[in-house]
Amino acid sequence: MSSGADPFDLASIITAHDDGNFADAVVPPIFQTSLFTFSDYDEMITVYRGEKVRPTYTRGLNPTVRAFEEMLAKLEGAEDALGFASGMAAISSSVLSFVEPGDRIVAVKHVYPDAFRLFGTILKRMKIEVTYVDGRDEEAVASALPGAKLLYLESPTSWVMEAHDVGALAALAKRHGVVSMIDNSWASPFFQRPLTLGVDLVIHSASKYLGGHSDVVAGIVAGSKDMIARIKAEAYPYLGGKLSPFDAWLLIRGLRTLPLRMRAHEASALEIARRLQKLDVVETVCHPGLANRLPAGLNGTSGLFSFIFREGVDIRAFADHLKLFKLGVSWGGHESLIVPGEVVLQQKAQPNSAHAFGIHARSVRLHVGLEGTEALWRDIEEALAAASQS
Repeated sequence: MSSGADPFDLASIITAHDDGNFADAVVPPIFQTSLFTFSDYDEMITVYRGEKVRPTYTRGLNPTVRAFEEMLAKLEGAEDALGFASGMAAISSSVLSFVEPGDRIVAVKHVYPDAFRLFGTILKRMKIEVTYVDGRDEEAVASALPGAKLLYLESPTSWVMEAHDVGALAALAKRHGVVSMIDNSWASPFFQRPLTLGVDLVIHSASKYLGGHSDVVAGIVAGSKDMIARIKAEAYPYLGGKLSPFDAWLLIRGLRTLPLRMRAHEASALEIARRLQKLDVVETVCHPGLANRLPAGLNGTSGLFSFIFREGVDIRAFADHLKLFKLGVSWGGHESLIVPGEVVLQQKAQPNSAHAFGIHARSVRLHVGLEGTEALWRDIEEALAAASQS
C-alpha cells in the first residue's frame, strides 16, 4: 500500500550532521557528561542571563541529545523537537504543558494504554476531563471539541488499528481553537508526517521504530518553536524525564536505517496479513493496508497489526508453539512479537483501555520483525498445526 514516494530521502538522514561540528566524525560522539564548566565568570553570567545558549547541565542541554532532536525535527518537518527518557515522559510533559485543572481533553478511542491510564489517574485527580470519541466519526469529533483545550490523536490506533483522516481532524481542532497532538509511533515519520497535515505537536515512543533495535527506551515531541519552548519551560525541567546522551546516540544510529527498516516491516507484515485473511481459522484481520485505500497523509504501513481467531482455536497452544514470534510487549524492533488479547484483558488493577473500548478475547497482536516473510509464515503455520492437534 506504500505510495512509493519517500517523504524524505535516505541521504538527508545519513548526512544530517555532516556539518563539521564534531571534527568531521561520521557518527556524532557521545557527550557522556552530567555538566559543562565555564571559561570564566563573565561567560557564566551571560548564560544565566539568557544572553547565550550553551550546555551547562545535561538535564537541560546535551550536544548528543540535541543532535538527535534536530534530526527528528528535520524528518517530521518541525521547527524544533525535544527528547525524553520514555514515550510516556514525552506524552505526560506535552499534555500537562497545555492543560490546567478544570480543562477538557478530547481523545480518540483505543489510545495507547498508558496514555489512557495517565488520563484516568493523574489527570482525573487534577479535575481534567477526557471525552473519548471515535476518530473515524468526524461529526462526533466536531461535536466534542467546543470548549476543549486539547485534541489527542493516535492513527492508526492501538490494537484495533483504526486509521483516521488526520488532516480533517486537525482542521476541526484549528477551527475550534484547540491544540492538536498525535502519537505517531506506529507510522513513524517515514510513512506519516502529521505536522504537514495541520497537527500542532507530534509525539513518538522512540523506543519503537525510531530506535528500531529494542535496546533503548525514549520519547520525543516535535512541533513549532513556541510550543516546544512552552513544554521545555513548564513540564520538561520539573518532571525530569531527560533523555540520556547514550540513548540519544543509539537513536541517531536507528534513524539512519529507518527507511530501509520501515519498507521491510511493511512488505513482510502486509503479506502475512493477506495470508492470514485466507485462513479458515481467522475471523478478521485488522491491518490498515488491507483497506481499499489509506487515509490522506498515511503513505504506507508498518509491521504492527492484529487479527481475531474464530472460536475453537487453542490460542495458548498457538502462542506456546511459536518459535520466531516471541511472547513480549512493545514492538518496533528487529524481532517479531505476539501478544494475545486474552492476556491483556487479565490486567484489571488500573484503568484499562482494552476494557474501556473493548478488544476481542480471541484477538492476537503481531509485530512482524525482520526475520523474513517466509520464515515467519512457516512459524505461524507450524504453530497453527500444533494448536489444532492439542
